[in-house]
Amino acid sequence: MHRRPLRAVAALTAAVALAITGAPMAASAAPASPPGHERAAAAYAQTTMASMTVEQKIGQLFILFAYGPTATTDDPRNTALYGEADAADIISEYEPGGFILFSARDNVTDPVQVATLANGLQDAAQQAGAGIPLLVSTDQEQGIVTRIGSPATLFPGSMALGAGRSAKDTRKAAAITGQELAAMGVQQNNAPDADVNVNPDNPVIGVRSFSSDPALVSELTAAAVQGYQDDAGIVATAKHFPGHGDTATDSHTGLPLITHTLEQWQQIDAPPFKAAIAAGVDSIMTAHIVVPALDDSGDPATLSKKIVTGQLRDALGFQGVIVTDGLEMAAVRQKYGDGEVAVRALEAGVDQLLLPAAPQEAYRAVEDAVATGRITEQRIDESVERILKMKYDQGVTKHAKVDTGKVMNVVGKNSSLRAAEKITDRTTTLIRNENGALPVAVDGKKVLVTGYGVVTGQTLAGELTARGADATALSTGTAPTQAQIDQAVAAAQTSDVTVVLTNGVTATSTQKALVAALDATDSQLVVVGVRNPYDINQLGDVDDYIATYSYAAPALASLAKVITGEISPTGKLPVDIYSADDPTQILYPFGYGLTW
Repeated sequence: MHRRPLRAVAALTAAVALAITGAPMAASAAPASPPGHERAAAAYAQTTMASMTVEQKIGQLFILFAYGPTATTDDPRNTALYGEADAADIISEYEPGGFILFSARDNVTDPVQVATLANGLQDAAQQAGAGIPLLVSTDQEQGIVTRIGSPATLFPGSMALGAGRSAKDTRKAAAITGQELAAMGVQQNNAPDADVNVNPDNPVIGVRSFSSDPALVSELTAAAVQGYQDDAGIVATAKHFPGHGDTATDSHTGLPLITHTLEQWQQIDAPPFKAAIAAGVDSIMTAHIVVPALDDSGDPATLSKKIVTGQLRDALGFQGVIVTDGLEMAAVRQKYGDGEVAVRALEAGVDQLLLPAAPQEAYRAVEDAVATGRITEQRIDESVERILKMKYDQGVTKHAKVDTGKVMNVVGKNSSLRAAEKITDRTTTLIRNENGALPVAVDGKKVLVTGYGVVTGQTLAGELTARGADATALSTGTAPTQAQIDQAVAAAQTSDVTVVLTNGVTATSTQKALVAALDATDSQLVVVGVRNPYDINQLGDVDDYIATYSYAAPALASLAKVITGEISPTGKLPVDIYSADDPTQILYPFGYGLTW
C-alpha cells in the first residue's frame, strides 16, 4: 500500500471532562484541565498524535483480523484480503488500532494459544512505525455467541441471566468473563448486547438479549458494563445502537427495517443505551439497520449522521468510542461500495471501522477522503484521540502483553466454575409441568436424549448418566427427516423417559412432527427449548416444557438437576410468549415460571 511522507500534526485542544447523562449535551466550551487520570490520558493521546502520520492515524480507526493461530501463520486467505500472508505483516503494513479474534477463523484453540497469539500481535504492533499497542477484542457474549470455549468459564448467555433476574449475577458473570479475557491478552469484549428483543421471530438477536422488557435490559446492561470495566478492567461494548431487537431480518444477510416511532424508540430501544452510558461504558457498537423515525434517508444507522452523531453523541451525550458492527456484513454493503462505506461511517461520526470487507479499498478511500478535504484531519484526530484515551484508560498502553505462564491461574479456575454453576442454576425456567410429572427419578431408568445437537445431546446424556440413568443420545438436528423421527420413536418406545431438545421450532419445522410422534409413545416426555423459549407456542399441549435459553454445558448441567429434582427451577420468563395462532394473545407472560 502506498504511504505518504511523515508529517507532524498539531495536538488537539484540551480534552473535555466526560459528563454522561440521558439529556442532550450543551454546546459549551470544554472545561479546563481535567483532573488526575483524565489529564494523563489526554496528555498521552495528544503527545502520541503529535508524532503520527496521517496514515498512522487512519490505521488507528480500523479493527482488522487475520486467519491463523499465530501472528506468523501464513494463510492464502490473508494474502487475498490484505496482500500480506500473516497477521504480523498485516499489522506492519496497515498499523491498525485493533485486532479481533474469531474461533471460526482459526484464532482459537486453547487459552494459552490465544494469549500467545495476542502477544505476537502486540509484538508486531510495537515494531510497526507508530509502535502503538493494539486493542485486541473478541465477541465473548456467552451463550450462543462464545468465541473461546472450555476450559474457559462458560455462562448460558444474556437471556438466561434475564430469567435469573439478578444484576449481581450478571455483573459477576461479566467480571469472570472479563478477567479471563484479560488473562488471555484480550482487552475488549464486544458485549453486552443492549438490544430489547421484542420480536420473537428475530433471527439474529433472540437470546443474545437479556429480555423484552426495557427496564430489565437496562438494569442488566449496566451491571454487565460494571463487571467488564470496573471489576475486570477491560473495555465493554454495548450493542447494537440504536437497537436491533425488533427485526425479522438478519443484518448479516439483509438490511433490516425498524418501524418503531420516535416515541417507541425512546421508550423501548434507547433506555438500555442510556443505562450503559450512565454506567460509564467505554464503547458502543452501531447496527446496520434502517430506522426511518430517526433517519428517513434509507441509510443504515452505521452510516447515518442523524443517528450516530445526532442521537448517540448529541441527544444521549455519549463521548466514548463508537465502533461499527462488522463492515463485511451484507446490510451495510448493499447501497455503497466498500471504500465508500468506510468514509460514510466516519462522516456519520463513528470512530472505529470493524472488519472492512475490502480493507485495502477501505484504507485508500479514507486516505483519499482526507487528501481531498472531504474528511478533515481534525475529524480524524477526534476519533484517534478517543481511541488512544480508551487504550490508556484501560491500561493497554502500559501492559499490552500478558504472561502466558499465568493464563491458567485465571482461566477456568475452580471458584469461577462454581460461580458459573450457581448462577446458571438460578436461570432454568419451568413453563409446563402437567400433573406434577417433574421432577423424575432417573436412577436405574432408561433415558433417551434426542432432538437438537450431537454434542448437546451427548452432554446432557452424560449429566443424566452421572445421576444414575442409563442414558443414550440420538441426535436428529433441527430438521429431522421422517427416517430420523422413526428412529427416535423406536428408541423412545424402549425408554422410560425421553428428553427432546428443540431449537428454533417454526410452523413448518419438522421438529414439531418429532415432538408429536414422541408424545404419542408411552415414554414420559420432557421437552426442552435449548435456545429460544418461544418454541412452546408451536408444540401444542405437551405436558412438560423447560426453557434453558442456551445449549452451553452449564445450562445442560442445570437442566439435568431440574429434571431429576436436585434443584428446584427458579427462573422467570424474561419475555412474553405469544400464541402462534393469535399474536395478540399471550400464552405465558413475562415473569411466568413454575417451581416445586
